[in-house]
Amino acid sequence: MGEQSGGERTNTPKSGRGWDYIAVLVLVLVAVNLLVLPAVLMSASGPSEPYSRFIEQLEQGKVARALVAGDRIEYELAGEKKRHRTVPLPTDPQLAGLLRRHKVEYTAAPSRGADWLPGVLGWLMLPLAVLGFWWLLGRGGAQGPQTLTMSRSRARIYAQGSTGVAFGDVAGVDEAKGELQEIVQFLKQPERYTRIGAKIPKGVLLVGPPGTGKTLLAKAVAGEAGVPFFSISGSEFVELFVGVGAARVRDLFEQAKQQAPCIIFIDELDAIGKSRVGSPMAGGNDEREQTLNQLLAEMDGFAPNTGVILLAATNRPESLDPALLRPGRFDRRVLVDRPDKTGRLAILQVHARPVKLAPDVDLVAMAGRTAGFAGADLANLINEAALLAARQGKAAVTMADLAEALERVVAGLEKRSRVLGDEERATVAHHESGHAIVARLVPCTGRVEKISIVPRGMAALGYTLQLPEEDRFLMSEPEMRGRLAVLMGGRAAEHIIFGELSTGAADDLQQATDLAQRMITLYGMGADLGPVAFEKPQSEFLGGTALRRPVSEAVAEQIDREVRAVLESAYAHALGLLRANGPLLEEMARLLLVQEVLEGPQLRALLERAVSLAQPRTALCAESAP
Repeated sequence: MGEQSGGERTNTPKSGRGWDYIAVLVLVLVAVNLLVLPAVLMSASGPSEPYSRFIEQLEQGKVARALVAGDRIEYELAGEKKRHRTVPLPTDPQLAGLLRRHKVEYTAAPSRGADWLPGVLGWLMLPLAVLGFWWLLGRGGAQGPQTLTMSRSRARIYAQGSTGVAFGDVAGVDEAKGELQEIVQFLKQPERYTRIGAKIPKGVLLVGPPGTGKTLLAKAVAGEAGVPFFSISGSEFVELFVGVGAARVRDLFEQAKQQAPCIIFIDELDAIGKSRVGSPMAGGNDEREQTLNQLLAEMDGFAPNTGVILLAATNRPESLDPALLRPGRFDRRVLVDRPDKTGRLAILQVHARPVKLAPDVDLVAMAGRTAGFAGADLANLINEAALLAARQGKAAVTMADLAEALERVVAGLEKRSRVLGDEERATVAHHESGHAIVARLVPCTGRVEKISIVPRGMAALGYTLQLPEEDRFLMSEPEMRGRLAVLMGGRAAEHIIFGELSTGAADDLQQATDLAQRMITLYGMGADLGPVAFEKPQSEFLGGTALRRPVSEAVAEQIDREVRAVLESAYAHALGLLRANGPLLEEMARLLLVQEVLEGPQLRALLERAVSLAQPRTALCAESAP
């Protein structure tokens, strides 16, 4: 499912090429040193004297000693330590006689005639260094120094669709594959559409939560169509200097036109395509806006792009500029959502192909337990199970390995090294037992699979694992109130048994408060406020906090009162259920303190003894309370 290394080309400068330029620089420095070295050596011996002056001093008896070589004479005068230098005549037969006659101490030295060699080498190496530098520029082209290629596109190019991914490698997104199949058919058989006057969309925007396979789908389109595939991230267009991003957009489309028909894929389009409405730099000359303007012009400008199809992916479609989403540009939006149970099974089967599975592995059951998981989560689940099996020296992955991997993904790693005191263990045991009993008695909250007081993750001292029995797309008000009661079950159990509260319910309170606030401000379930939405989600796929609409102080106070009333009602419901099941709560806590974990038939038998109270039913929930 990955990229084939043989089919990828890139316009990004390679880090290893920097060593080539360093080598050329060293060559230039060596050449310069060789050229300067002879002059330095010659100047080291002091200034040169005229030869006639040397003969005159010799005849006057002033010369004490001399060093005679073929190309120079170095001598010292009597009473001086300074060394003088002169260049003799090529042929002077009287020199030796003059030296003996005036009793000058002299000796012969080898000629320094080889000093010409560094100069010659330097003159040879200097043009070689210059030629090498220009050769590197010519060889690099677009891969030259960054200062010369800043405006070149850095897209990775997969020749002839050699992405290594086809539609058979993508599972769980059948509707999205059906939409993109049309793109593949157009690239393979364009005459099928052009003969009746149809025009293929120029831009296709893939939107959805993280990890659902948007980038994988784009690679599959290129792999199925067998056309060149240009892949780049939106952030790679943005630079410090204004105009660089726009130049890269132009260069990218120029390269694509030369290899048309082809596909350009821009990941994280919101990095350059954010809406200009309300921006403090709107209408200015900032880099991001210039890049966006160039992209808009290339997609539907004066000169149309023939045979170039632009795919893009984003998790934040609501933040994109309206000009990008108008017809003629990104006029087709393909939702790549989280898979349902059938899709999760197909994804698990794809990722389990290279993994050795034991006969007891039931991927259908695992698909049912992983509601809400994206494709990347399921791939990580299979890989974690394989790592666990390999760590234990197993020959194949078992169902137990998959179950443990699921717990790791949901709750985090076990921390058996974290030792709790007896009082803390007792508090955690009653807390988790309270969650489990309330979850068993409240409808539509998922089946309790496991209770543990072994610390996991960053802060969890224990956990109650609930797994949904089916995919749910709607939630009724009674169901949401039931989930609030489950979240309050741990706090209620502590209050009943110990008569005091602890910090163990902090995360439960956060989740319960968030859910209760959404009930009042988003879903219009307030008793007095009525069907009014007071908040608007900021991100469709990334979650996060919602944006509060302008409200009066009186309305804000009413929202706080209704949120508190919903939470207090859920807490009272949990207290009532646990008081009615006090002996069962104590028994489950004692077993947890001994075994640390309750699961399987033992847990199911205990929860079957739970006594229910009268509570409202909901038509949206197939599961009924006992």
